[in-house]
Order: sequence, then structure tokens, then C-alpha cells
Amino acid sequence: MNRTKLFILALAGIFTMSCATDNVDQAGSASAETAAMRKFVNTPEKAVQGELVIYVNDATAQQLETSEVATRSGVTALDAVAVELGAEQLKPVFNLKVNADRKRELGMHRWYTLLFSKDADLEAAATALASLDEVERVQFSTRIEVPKTEAVEVDPAMFAATRSAEMPFDDPMLQNQWHYNNDGTVDFPNAKAGADVNLFEAWKLTTGRPDVIVAVVDEGVCHEHEDLNPNMHVNEAEANGVDGVDDDQNGYVDDIYGYNFVNGGKITWKRSGDSGHGTHVAGTVAAVNNNGTGVCGVAGGSGNGDGVRIISCQIISGGTAAGVSATAAAVEYAADNGACVLQNSWGFGAGQISNDSGFENGSTSVEATAFLYFMQAKNHPNLDGGIIIFAAGNDGKAVAGYPAAWNKLIAVSAIAPDGLPTYYTCYDRGCNVSAPGGEYYRKGGSTVEDGCVLSILPGNKYALMQGTSMACPHVSGIAALAISYAADNGIVLTLPELKDIVVSSVTAFEPFTGQKEIYEGGTMNLASYNNKMGTGLIDAFRALMAVRGTVCIPIPLGEQVILDISNYIGNGKGSIKMLQSEISDEVKEKLGITDFKFMGTKLVMTCTKPGSALVTFKYVAGGSAVGGGQITGGMETQQEFALIVRPGVKVDEGTGSPLNPGGWL
Repeated sequence: MNRTKLFILALAGIFTMSCATDNVDQAGSASAETAAMRKFVNTPEKAVQGELVIYVNDATAQQLETSEVATRSGVTALDAVAVELGAEQLKPVFNLKVNADRKRELGMHRWYTLLFSKDADLEAAATALASLDEVERVQFSTRIEVPKTEAVEVDPAMFAATRSAEMPFDDPMLQNQWHYNNDGTVDFPNAKAGADVNLFEAWKLTTGRPDVIVAVVDEGVCHEHEDLNPNMHVNEAEANGVDGVDDDQNGYVDDIYGYNFVNGGKITWKRSGDSGHGTHVAGTVAAVNNNGTGVCGVAGGSGNGDGVRIISCQIISGGTAAGVSATAAAVEYAADNGACVLQNSWGFGAGQISNDSGFENGSTSVEATAFLYFMQAKNHPNLDGGIIIFAAGNDGKAVAGYPAAWNKLIAVSAIAPDGLPTYYTCYDRGCNVSAPGGEYYRKGGSTVEDGCVLSILPGNKYALMQGTSMACPHVSGIAALAISYAADNGIVLTLPELKDIVVSSVTAFEPFTGQKEIYEGGTMNLASYNNKMGTGLIDAFRALMAVRGTVCIPIPLGEQVILDISNYIGNGKGSIKMLQSEISDEVKEKLGITDFKFMGTKLVMTCTKPGSALVTFKYVAGGSAVGGGQITGGMETQQEFALIVRPGVKVDEGTGSPLNPGGWL
């Protein structure tokens, strides 16, 4: 059967056309339709009506690039389908005005979006397109799920006069951001000291750098917020250009603080249905620190203009989410505009895509292509690629939603102030690491929100939210800190190294047992989450130590421990002699150290406060004594270690040594 007759058959079955099909039997028609279906990347469930994404062969792509008519390709068969569909536009998904050669290597020039009548039968239209030899893939433009998060506003005036002098910065609401430093006093059942990302100690080393750009793919970020504006990335050419003109000729008009991929044009956050989700997420990453206002961001700087920068890639507007075509373009835009961290608190429902193969579909799904492009982008001299971080999802299922579950990305599950999994978090398969996402609870018939994550909202407002959406930006912020610290110290990281730093710089969870009451009623069986919350709870200080190359020694909270320092030098099998080493009074006070004494290479102590500190231990390299004068002996040397005191570290009952020196279960 020739291609022309097959194409006519498809149109006849789909659009009820009267065509001559003398030489085609029913069996041939069924076979042709089956062959066409094999080109489908996904299903039409929750897809944008009147829109299809196609992946054409290279010859067709070349013809499309030279076409001067928006609804015509110059390819006869493709144009015929476009006419039948009442096509309004045939446009490339990706922007070849920037980095065209690299994009061609990934086949990005072959992806096109066809816009047509919303009344047309979407599946039938897809089958017609798939029947063409020129079309190799057809993708329904599935809408992402709009995060269902309720913001509970808080009055910043309530905090102005109550700021604790012990806080590292003067932002009055920092003391309520338990997710950064949890002292166990937050209003939440069984709140646990140390159930946080251990940020305060990390801030002593770095608070971010303005040359590190984090792209927030989400609702539009309110760049006008006084507690975020100084840390927004600004496209100066557009900011100083003419309104309505593509001043920098990058293919996007008025993209000053990012771009709106839902409606086209400037970032918005005031439409009916907007929740402030993107702004809240951006605030956790980079709200301005030490400005005497509101809250702090993980990588928000020190008040000296040194925080990381945010660029807004808007894919949700007015409660409506973009389809995959616009979402892929948003990821591409982030890569083309300098981002090295991609923050994503969105996705498809858990189980909607079954496995990695289903997501990649031979590495030709439009989203996967965009992600691969971002990961190859070298936008910072101290990182050879771009890191992508996703919220695992709020379906409460034992699998992350996609794209988060894809094994090339980092998926973040959520914990509450009690250090336990939240009732809503996705966990187990596809989930890589955990961070604070917050949780409501009921007390006396009322809802208490203090255990949620505190950040910013549009209109210079502040609010508490819960979700893996809130856990994710903690990890994105820590990744940004790691890049910043690498740059501060002249260290160049590979993308695999940074991924490993993120997922291995964790504190292990204690085995979960018993039941936990949940906000929506009933209980959750905690044992179901054992060894299923990724590698553990991310630790910002530990991540910086990994960049620095400093060995971390985990210490159990409130238990006597016997540390054999020789286990942490080299491969732990060498013979060394420890020299008298002191831990400063400041460190002893900070960690609540008691029973401190050395016994040979072993250090005995009890730490009664959660926290972290750098210490230096001296030892003899080669021999039992230091050489010099009349003595032939070894060399006195020393090594820096980081003591990490957190709940969850287990001790061997026989030796008193930590059982999980890497922080893993």
C-alpha cells in the first residue's frame, strides 16, 4: 500500500471524508493504523486540546526551517493534514536562535508543535499525523498537574519585636524557619531537634554567589517582592529596552526576569487561580538574608548582594498548567539563560507514567530532550553541567511521579518537624533524598500550621505551605550553595560529582516504627517507609564538607560514643599514633560535649546538643614518635574533620563506634 493511499485512509476514518479506497482492504487499514499508533509517545489523557507535538525526520525539519508561512511546511502530506485540522500554526518547540549547533546534535530542531481547532478529535488527528513517513513521533501535549497547595498567610509584624539574638541573620522570621534549624520547640507533635537541613553551620562557609543562577520552573515568581527582588536575575537588554520588542533578539519579547510560557510574554502572578506557589518556592531558595526583613533563603546571601539569582520560567498561570511543549521550551530557556540549577516542584501524577522507558521513549520525548540539553549546559565555570531537582509528588504513593522518578534527576521526598515522613509524600521507587516539606496537624479541633514551611508570597506577604514542593527548593538551594562554595575555593565539580554530593550528604533516619496520626484523619504505618525515603535527610553543612574534601564523622545525640580516629584516616587500616589534640571550649559548648577524653587513637565523648563543628586532630605519620634532634621518627601532621551531631546515628554496642559513618542506613 503506498503512503498516499494510507494517508487518505487515515483522513477518511478520522474526519469522515469520502475518498476512493478501491485497492485497500479492511485488514490493510487496521495494520496501517496499528503502525501509526506505534509512533505515539504517550496517551491523550489530560492533554491540551488543539495541540500536538511531532518529531519529524531530518529532511522535513530542513524544509520546515525555510518555510515562510506559519501554517505551511512545504511538505505536501503534512500540509494536507494541517488543512484538514484547520491548523493555526506550525512552530518549532525549541529556539534555534540560541546554541543552534548543540541543539541540532540532540535533534531538537526536529520537534514541532501543531496548533489547530480545539473541536478536532485529538486521537484521530494524532493518528493522521503518525501515518506520515515524515513524522517519526507524535506526542500529546499532556498538561502537568497544578500543585494543590494552600497558603496560610502570617503577619510579619508579629515577629518584628521577638527576633532571637542567637540567629545568624537579622531577618525577624528566621527563628520560625524550623526547616533550617530545628531546636525541637516548633508547635508540632514530637518535634525533634535536628530534624532540619543543618543550614546555620553551612552559612558560616558560604551563603551563595550571584553568578549561580537557579531557574524556578513553576508559577510566575513575584520579582517585586522586597525580600526577593535583589536576588532576581535581570536581563538588562530587555530591562533597558523598548516594551514589546525583542531587544536582545533571543526569540523572547520582554523577558526581563524570565518568561511566561503559558500566555507568552512577561511573568505574571496576579491572575485568578494563582496561589503564590512559585514565589514561595523561590523564597526558600533565595529570599534575601540579613536585610532585617521577613525570612531567609537557603542561598539568599549575607545581605551584601551576594545571594544566588532566580530566573522565573513560568509554566502555570491562573490555575492552568502548560502542556509538555511549553514546559520543554521553559527548560530550554533556563539552559540558554545561564541557569545551572533547575528547580521543579511540579510533575505528573504518581503512576501516570510507569517507568523510565515510558518517559524517555527512546530518548525522543520532548521533555526528556529538554532535560538532556539542560544537563549538558555548562553555565558556571565550576560545574560542567546543569543539575535538575524535582519534588517527588504528594500522592502518598510508594513511587515518585515523573519526571521526578527519572533516574537522571534528583527526586525529593518530604519530612515533618518530627523527623518522620509526611502523610502526603511519595516515597520508595524513584525517590533519592529527603528534605523538610512541613505538615499541618490538628489540635483541639483546630488546624495548626506552624510545622509547615515558611516563605514568601506575592504582595510582600509571607505564608506557610506544606508539600514535596516545599521540600524540593531546600535541595535546590543546597546544590546552589555547593556550587558557590566550589567557586569560592577554585574547585571544579562534574555533574555526577555534584549529584553524588547532594544524595550522599545526608543524615540517616532512625528505623520508623509504630503509627502516626495524619492531618486528614486516620494513621500511617511508619514501618512502610523504612529504607524508602531516599538516602536520608539532606545536610547542607555536610554537602559543603564533601565539596571541601573534609571527612565527616557522625555522632549520636545524647549517647556516649567511642571514636577510633584511625578509622577515618586513609582507608582506616593504617597504623598511626595520635598526638594530644584539643577540642576548643567553643565547640564543646556548641555540641554540649561531656566526658571528653583521648585513649590512644580513640576519642570518648557524649554530645548533648545537635549541631556541627570543624575540629583538627594531630597524629604521627610513620613511627611511634615525632622525629627531630636525636630522634629518628615520623612526621607530625594533622587532619581536619567535621563532627555532625544528629538524631538517628546508631552506635555499635560492642565498640561504641557509629554504625553509619557515611550517614546511610
